[in-house]
Amino acid sequence: MHRAIKKSLWLMMSLVIVLALLLAGPAYMLASQRIDLGGVWSQADRSSVGLAPAPSTHPEALVQVYAARAFDWRGAFGVHTWIATKPVGATHYQVHQVLGWQRPTVSSRPDAPDRAWYGSAPTLLTELRGDAAKRAIPAIHEAVAAYPMTDRYRVWPGPNSNTFVAWIVRRVPGLRVDFPPTAVGKDYLLDTVVAEAPSGTGYQVSLGGVLGLTVAYDEGIEWQLLGLTLGVDLTRPALKLPGIGRLGMASSEHTRE
Repeated sequence: MHRAIKKSLWLMMSLVIVLALLLAGPAYMLASQRIDLGGVWSQADRSSVGLAPAPSTHPEALVQVYAARAFDWRGAFGVHTWIATKPVGATHYQVHQVLGWQRPTVSSRPDAPDRAWYGSAPTLLTELRGDAAKRAIPAIHEAVAAYPMTDRYRVWPGPNSNTFVAWIVRRVPGLRVDFPPTAVGKDYLLDTVVAEAPSGTGYQVSLGGVLGLTVAYDEGIEWQLLGLTLGVDLTRPALKLPGIGRLGMASSEHTRE
């Protein structure tokens, strides 16, 4: 009985330590005031940051994938991601994303693709131009229409906005994305436990987005613990930490013509 009690206490202490390590990154982001708290949603910045070429001066087909810190305290944990498409000669971009406050959750409408996400400037994760984009756009539109979780949204562990974009990416040949480790929900695989990594350079195993492992050339090695990502990138040396993101070399940006 004494041995069983000691074993139980050791297990509890181990779980507390793991949880503390996972939450250290988000806690740092909050303590360092890198996340704006208490903002008013309706007054937050939604202006374009100039990452997307103007359709009037760039008639070629274009696909772009963006990420930006989530609004308020959620930004300490993760980012929101979305996809923008512009066919050849189009006068505007179509922005595809999942929004937790509406049903169906999928939003696909004309918009500026590089707008700040309620106060957080976006980062361009990848883009396709020219023929590569022209081939990908029909497949993206088909995948958006086929997304199976339009009536369900959960911030953690998914399905959420990052689940949606990762699901689209895996179904579009030629579209490769090395998601930031802060894209909570990217590893929620919906209807399977094994899938190709979003970069297309390896594979991953995930149990409901809570526990999992990704091994790929672009992503490196990522462990998913309680929906948060710990990892190491060996090809572009960097640590991947919950809340903080990458520490080291920047990830590769895939641009294909």
